[in-house]
Amino acid sequence: MSERTTSASWASGIVKALELEGLDCRAMFNQLGLDFAALDDPDARFTQDSMTRLWQLAVELSGNQAIGLNMARVVRPASFHVVGYALMSSRTLAEGFERLVRYQRIIAESSDLSFTLQPEGYVLVLTVHGDHLPPTRHSAEASLACALSLCSWLSGRVIQLRRVLIQGPQPLDVTPYKTAFHAPLVFGAEHDALVFERADMEAPLPTANEAMAILHDRFAGEYLARFSESRVTHRARQVLCRVLPQGEPKREMVAQALHLSQRTLQRRLQEEGTSFQTLLDDTRRELAEQYLAQPSMTLLETAYLLGFADPSNFFRAFRRWFDVTPGEYRARMGEGTAAPAPEPDAEAAVSDARMPAYTAPAP
Repeated sequence: MSERTTSASWASGIVKALELEGLDCRAMFNQLGLDFAALDDPDARFTQDSMTRLWQLAVELSGNQAIGLNMARVVRPASFHVVGYALMSSRTLAEGFERLVRYQRIIAESSDLSFTLQPEGYVLVLTVHGDHLPPTRHSAEASLACALSLCSWLSGRVIQLRRVLIQGPQPLDVTPYKTAFHAPLVFGAEHDALVFERADMEAPLPTANEAMAILHDRFAGEYLARFSESRVTHRARQVLCRVLPQGEPKREMVAQALHLSQRTLQRRLQEEGTSFQTLLDDTRRELAEQYLAQPSMTLLETAYLLGFADPSNFFRAFRRWFDVTPGEYRARMGEGTAAPAPEPDAEAAVSDARMPAYTAPAP
């Protein structure tokens, strides 16, 4: 079974955080059957469950229920593998966080990130998944504290958050959280998140270097490709991108392209934390963003490139993904000057229309 993994770089950060409590991490690794020497190998990976057991043991030995917050005191770009250096060379924190979202799986497969601009500011939402073991709150709290600390480290100034959302229940002692975040705290929240001031995230970074950003993007992309190429999720996504312009792809078609039975495909996807329908939906959503960034691409062309036979289904799916219509989304991207005439009534216009089949341009 394929298990979610965490980079040795991130695991090393956890170890440094635990050592601040005076814990003997080498002995803890031995107790858990983990290879302590692998921490020095930048390409080594540890399973998500092993990190969960490490956090649990650390809390048991230290008695510190807020031990994850220690990560804020040890964070450096190196904690994020090559992604940290790509983030450091970004023009702004906002651009850096977009890279962090893009390359998150290099750091830890068990975490999903989203970074969006909302009316109250930029919102970084973190979701940590378990494998065989449910994730501990310490893992998520470590990541939130680490993200805030990294922002201050990169910008060279104190970053004042608007709010911090924490899924876990409010602890008896909230002092460590106030010390770590210096912001209004919301416990028992729907998700773990940081809400940043827009100005802080859009201010130029003193570490910005466009040439280095391009170089680190290449390194991160190559690592992610090597890391992903053996995974069924990656291969199935490639097939979906290729066949979507031909119409709604069926699981049987994708399974045949991968030389797998339908049952094996579904099982392998499940082992990697997804399903065929989820992967199809995610792929369409990501492609929709790319297509709408191209001013010359009409909304109807986008619908057909995504495999929607009925454009109204595309509009409904897009509303579900982004809470706005495709036209509204494109307008928010600020491409009005280069884009074709707006299509405010496009959804109504196509809801009952029968459109001729769109043929994708040759690759």
